[in-house]
Amino acid sequence: MATRKYVVVIEKAKRNYSAYVPDLPGYVSTGRTVEETRRNIAAAIDFHLRGMAKDGDPMPDEPSSRVAVVSVPFDPAAWKAPAKSVARRRAS
Repeated sequence: MATRKYVVVIEKAKRNYSAYVPDLPGYVSTGRTVEETRRNIAAAIDFHLRGMAKDGDPMPDEPSSRVAVVSVPFDPAAWKAPAKSVARRRAS
């Protein structure tokens, strides 16, 4: 069986992780861990592609997204610590 590889973006949310597929708009999934999220989005892609084939829909275009990691100059000393927020108490 042939396979296709899709770029999946996994992002950290407040309490879990979420994933989406740039080449397949609308394909999203979540999970408690990165690995669970990866498994869930793979299952979602498989499920939707099989459904499209069963319904006679046209095959999605060949994946075109690529991943690149870039390096940029960064001087941690140039960053100032954020000002601490002081909560004010209301008079009762």
